[in-house]
Formats: sequence, C-alpha cells, structure tokens
Amino acid sequence: MSMPEPVDKSWDEPGCFEVAPNVYRIPLPLPHDGLRAVNVYAIVDGDRLVMIDSGQQLSVARSTFEEALKTLGASLGDISQFLITHIHRDHYTQAVAVRREFATAIALGVGEQESIGRAAHPRESPLRDQLDELERCGAGQIVASMGPSPAEEDIAGSLYEEPDRWLVEETIELTTRSLRVISTPGHTRGHIVFFDELNRMLFAGDHVLPHITPSIGFEPTVYPDPLGSYLGSLRRVRLLPDSQLLPAHGTPTAGFHGRVDELLAHHDTRLGATETAVIEGASTPFEVAEVLRWTRRQRRLAELDVFNQMLAVMETKFHLELLAAQGRVEQSLREGLYHFEALQ
Repeated sequence: MSMPEPVDKSWDEPGCFEVAPNVYRIPLPLPHDGLRAVNVYAIVDGDRLVMIDSGQQLSVARSTFEEALKTLGASLGDISQFLITHIHRDHYTQAVAVRREFATAIALGVGEQESIGRAAHPRESPLRDQLDELERCGAGQIVASMGPSPAEEDIAGSLYEEPDRWLVEETIELTTRSLRVISTPGHTRGHIVFFDELNRMLFAGDHVLPHITPSIGFEPTVYPDPLGSYLGSLRRVRLLPDSQLLPAHGTPTAGFHGRVDELLAHHDTRLGATETAVIEGASTPFEVAEVLRWTRRQRRLAELDVFNQMLAVMETKFHLELLAAQGRVEQSLREGLYHFEALQ
C-alpha cells in the first residue's frame, strides 16, 4: 500500500534538475499530502517544452513551477503539450488550469475516459463507488468517519475536463525523441508510462516508485481485479530494456528492473500474509486489514488516518479477490458484506 515515507529526504526540494540532456525533473509541492511533492518532467523539444505530468493545481505548486521554468528561460506559455500518466489530481489538474490560460494541449490514456467523465460530472461524490465498496467490505465505520474531500485551491469550475487527445498504445514523435505509450493499468485503470527506448528512459508516473508501493485501484470507478492488472503491468514493463527510472515520487534511479522485482516480491509476500489472516479466522476485508500491518513502520489499521484506512481496506479486498481467483480462498457475499474463507 502506498504510504508516504520515502527514504530520500531531499528529492522534493524545489528546483529544476537535469536528469538527461534536455530532460529536467521539477518537483512540485503537495503541502496537504504526505507524499510531499510530485515530479513532473520537462522535455526541451526544439523551441518548445513537452511536460510529462503537471502537478496539482495549487498556488504554491504553480509558483514553484514558474520559478523552475525560468531557469530554462521558459514560461508556462512555452509548454506545447502535457502528456499525463493518469488522472490523479497531483498529475492532472494543473494541466487543466494551464490549458485554460494558454490553450495548451493535454493527452491522457484512453483507459481514463470513464473516470474523467465521473470526475468532471459527478452525480454526487466522485468516490461514491469506492465508498459503497467499503460498506460491502465491512468498513462502514470508515465511511461514517469520512467527511467531505479536503478543500483544494481551485479556479472556477471543475478541475477535471476531458483531454484534447486520448492516447492508445502508440509512439509519440517529438522533434528530438520518440516516446512509446505503454498501458500499465493497476494504480488506475488508464495509467500509462512513456518509454524513450533510444535514450533508455522510463517516465513511470506512479507505476514504479523507488521507495513506496503505489495504491491500487483508487479512482472514481471500480473495476475488476486491479491488483491482477497491476502485477501484469509490472511483468510487462520488466520485459523492456533496463533503463533510467524517472518516477513521479522519489529520486530517479539508474535502472528499474530491480525495483520491479521488489514490487512483485512485495505483493507475493502480501498475498501470503492475507491468506494466513483468512486461515486464522478473519473474514471481511476490514477484518483482514485489521490483522495486517501497514507501512514500513508496521502500523495497525487504526493508526492510519481515515483516508489511508480506506486505501488499506480496498487494497486488502483486491488481494483477497486475487487469492479467490487463484483458488486459494473462497469468496461469498452474505447480508451485503464480502466474506472470504479458507478452503475446506
């Protein structure tokens, strides 16, 4: 589960850091988020800039962004397009704000269509499906504890709008390089990464992070087996040539194969611990999540804040469902609650 405790304590310092010729990492602050910052990447492409991700629309993030671009002799108006890895607000919403001012193009993976539609035109809470699932997981007390989403610094209207272009698996030809679009569902259904094979760089978004494990399936719409999708996506990128990892959170590393192996091993261990909890008598996802430990500090579920309790229970549900699909536990729905039991 994604827990904001990176090992590197300096990667989030503001600035504009060259990670390769004509490619710059710009950390943008997330002052109300335990992750602290998000890396966006500026590619100098002739006399224009192409951005990988945009940051969250916050006044402090915008000013930090503007100051960083000044070191390149550029401004927000010099950005020709945003290539966005997924819809989470720390990746997408500042692109919408910049587009409203400068008509900058936004491109996003086609798998995010349904979630964008829900976020841009919510019937009620954009996370209603997630909250309904939490109820079925036996976590009604978490739902009752959750108030409205924290207020965000905003501009008029929704921070979610459709992109100018929906990306499929294709190659984006820039002036100076080619970026291969690879579908990597799991963190969200439409998450994508951008792979520059010639220059051996993987713009990984939240798919592969160097110090934490990304949350799974946190988005407006609930879909089957996001954990299975995530593990499949990890195995798929593992087949790419080992290349520089350019993550959304944390310090870039020289290669990503080792980290992918660690993430696969982590989830294999987690599946084993989840199965053991069921064998020992925990039944609902909430009960199993209470047995498991969370973060590198091995915290109990009750020690997490309410938002991370929600992520923890949902991730537990996804591990349980994968165990059921593998024939290792039995799943049922009784009196509106999911139950998982050891095989007889």
